Amino acid sequence: MNKLTAASPEAQSADLVAGNIDQLKALFPDLITEGPNGTAVNVDVLKALVGDQTITDADEKYGLNWHGKRRARQLALTPSTGTLRPCPDESVDWETTQNLMIEGDNLEVLKLLQKSYAGRVKLIYIDPPYNTGKDFVYPDNFQDNIKNYLELTGQVEGGQKISSNTEASGRFHTDWLNMVYPRLKLAHSLLQRDGFIFASIDDAEVHHLRQVMSEIFGEDNFIANVVWQKKYTRANDAQFFSDNHDHILVFAKSREDSELAGQPRTEEQVAAYSNPDGHPKGPWKATPLHAKSGSNTSSYRFRNGVDWAPPLGTYRRFSNEAMSKMDEGDEIWFGADGTSTPSRKSFLSDVKGGVTPVTIWPHDEVGHNHEANNELKVLLGQGVFDNPKPTRLVRRMLELASSSETQAIVLDFFAGSGTTGHAVLAQNATDGGNRRYILVQLPEPLEPDDKGQKVAADFCDKLGKPRTIAELTKERLRRAAAKVKADNPLFAGDTGFRVFKLDHSNIRAWNPNPADLEASLLDHQDHLLEGRSEADVLYELLLKLGLDLCVPIEQRTLAGREVHSVGGGVLMACLAEQITREQVEPLAQGIIDWHKELAPAGDTTCVFRDSAFENDVAKTNLAAILEQHGIQNVRSL
Repeated sequence: MNKLTAASPEAQSADLVAGNIDQLKALFPDLITEGPNGTAVNVDVLKALVGDQTITDADEKYGLNWHGKRRARQLALTPSTGTLRPCPDESVDWETTQNLMIEGDNLEVLKLLQKSYAGRVKLIYIDPPYNTGKDFVYPDNFQDNIKNYLELTGQVEGGQKISSNTEASGRFHTDWLNMVYPRLKLAHSLLQRDGFIFASIDDAEVHHLRQVMSEIFGEDNFIANVVWQKKYTRANDAQFFSDNHDHILVFAKSREDSELAGQPRTEEQVAAYSNPDGHPKGPWKATPLHAKSGSNTSSYRFRNGVDWAPPLGTYRRFSNEAMSKMDEGDEIWFGADGTSTPSRKSFLSDVKGGVTPVTIWPHDEVGHNHEANNELKVLLGQGVFDNPKPTRLVRRMLELASSSETQAIVLDFFAGSGTTGHAVLAQNATDGGNRRYILVQLPEPLEPDDKGQKVAADFCDKLGKPRTIAELTKERLRRAAAKVKADNPLFAGDTGFRVFKLDHSNIRAWNPNPADLEASLLDHQDHLLEGRSEADVLYELLLKLGLDLCVPIEQRTLAGREVHSVGGGVLMACLAEQITREQVEPLAQGIIDWHKELAPAGDTTCVFRDSAFENDVAKTNLAAILEQHGIQNVRSL
């Protein structure tokens, strides 16, 4: 029976460096060599393969560079040893929901989600700090990001605080880029092949963000720079221009594999179609037979004897064959009197997926800042967030980039006020979809002495909750769910969410005291941290083995011990604190019988608490019995 330790691959998030090396090895085996720290890439060979004759990469290159970029890239590739602890008491419909609200540093959370959700997210929407000089920017600790996160959020004493990134700072853009770069790098891995990412930003950083996203997602995968009209009034006290817009940068994971749906037609657009001649295909509108580009300028004679040629300087849009087919199908319109210039009948029934979206989104179509503030005031009774986004804005993205027919995963790792979660529920209720959301929000402390945070801090006090932004996010989701159900009484979709919180791994890391090794050995007899529940350990196993955090979990009592089956038997775990010699055989037989009943399609991993066994003989016997009956992956914690 192999023991899982804090250093085991199973106890860590996905090793992206190893994954990259494996992919390179599969394509170019001669790239891989041995370095002082193990497997490495021969950079000289790589340069030769791509035709680069340079000796050094220090030459000037096109691109966006800043101090700390290399470290930011390394930070994204460094595995996390943290975990996500379940919080059923703070959740809604824990047993049935497929939605997630994760409280933690989004950098570490994105790392922890890699094994379970890589290549599974259909749509990412983020509204990151705009770097206006008032936004928080916190330092990412390269050595221990979990400790850094707990200190910053006031959960342990360490002296670090979240601070503003002021314009007076000599690292104003640098700090912001170092914050956003590794998070986008990890987000790229989570997107599925036909997925999209939408990112809100203002004029101050839009050019930097677009260059970073072009580097990470590929310049060829840029889709659009949408301009959103966030205000409908003019600021006459502005020095030069009234700032009435924000940008939304849109990138695809793979442009060739992705497709956006059309926007639903407005009533005015539908009204443009009619059926004055009673055509069996239904309403249509007349469209020209000519275009501004092409090569065919010849005339065409219709069945009624009309000769038509494209106007001077234009070209025919259709071939003789296509024109003949439309003519025979009565799809050419010559006007009510039959003498007008011929046009094509474009039928409403032939148009698939609505109208092509445009890159300017006016406030009357997708909402504005004032609307967003009012939405929150109605839900929460007061305004507790600065500049939230309106749900209609995010719903437009959901319409375009996520199908209502699939269980698309929508991710927002700068969740803020929770607009994305609210929008997912509202859109599902409207079109019958079953999208699910994953929200991540830092539990940034709210200070009642801070004028800008006092209202929010007081609101948390009224709720009896900790003074953090994450608590506001959760409360908004609870109230949004109630509103969606009240507004849509026939909607029976998922309106709940599971809460998880970032913390140190349940598996104790080996950190001996050189002055007292005997005491260190005794302290590490139990590899699990004190105070952690079976649920804590179970969900860490889910994460580290790459299972969905909402996967079904069953529980049975076998030989007097609780046994969990996860994902239909993909993972079976008995985390009892004591297993005697007498219990070994009936426990093993019970697991074997249940495993046969479940008949999982893939291999099963079976996990036990290492310190639970009465002795090594009991542990060895249990592993041997399970392995004899086809359960080969037996592990201990």
